[in-house]
Amino acid sequence: MDFHGIDLNLLVAFDALMNERNVMRAATQVGVSQPAMSGALSRLRTLFGDPLLMRSAEGLLPTARARDLSGPIAKALRQLEATLVAKPAFAAEKAQINFKLGVSEYPTFVLLPSLMQALPDAAPSVSLNVQAFTNRDHAVDLLDAGTIDVAIGVMPTHSDSRIISRPILRDEFVTIVASNHPAARRGMNMESYLALPHILVSPEGELYGLVDQVLAQQGKKRRLGLTLQQMFAVPSIVAQTHMTATVMKRVALHAQASRQLVLFPPPLSLPEMVFNLIWHRRSDAHPAQQWFREFIEQQAARL
Repeated sequence: MDFHGIDLNLLVAFDALMNERNVMRAATQVGVSQPAMSGALSRLRTLFGDPLLMRSAEGLLPTARARDLSGPIAKALRQLEATLVAKPAFAAEKAQINFKLGVSEYPTFVLLPSLMQALPDAAPSVSLNVQAFTNRDHAVDLLDAGTIDVAIGVMPTHSDSRIISRPILRDEFVTIVASNHPAARRGMNMESYLALPHILVSPEGELYGLVDQVLAQQGKKRRLGLTLQQMFAVPSIVAQTHMTATVMKRVALHAQASRQLVLFPPPLSLPEMVFNLIWHRRSDAHPAQQWFREFIEQQAARL
């Protein structure tokens, strides 16, 4: 196809290169050889008068011009595809497919049981392969590599047009102490809050969290007694010690030790936590992937 001197196949190649950030994977996505994709990149650079993608230790990195072009070109190609290519609807009740889901710890405990309870009725022959991640940016690596189809977690630290997301879960923070702790009777103000040893949950292994940031803005600092990566271990530890922790409410309520805890509003203002459904733009229009994302959203909305 030719449109005012522009080969639309070059735009398809550009879209694949922006999705994959790798010439070989982009060639596989489009169905051409690696030399052909390298040639397409060379022609694209000439067409737009810009390097577009630069080699680095992390792979191909897009220039500012490439980032500006990426969104509009991807949108135009999707609209053209939707107009010209009729795709069969995805019949979940008949499908035999294995979806690859990446999850952080929170949705593993809070959402995954509901997904697995509802899945047999919605799609009897569909299965899930779940892969855990702790670093939010690692989810992007897994999506880039095609290791997972979709991720559920906190938004990555760096946004990019090839990664699409939508919020599906929200939770508020609570401060917990053991039910036999003196603070359980007295209540929790800032003075008592700062007097107690705290547990910090840091999935990425950092020694400074959101609570510490907010306290620092007020010129205050808490005393950390324990730092760990597993948030769902915290309620049991708090129930058996004189420590306190500020965790998401569902973490406390889902714990086996929930009846041994007292929950307070934190004595400082904290934003709600938002967990997102995150996927790669290459799968955005795929009927089966669209169904899977909608299924996840439906179950999350029921929590």
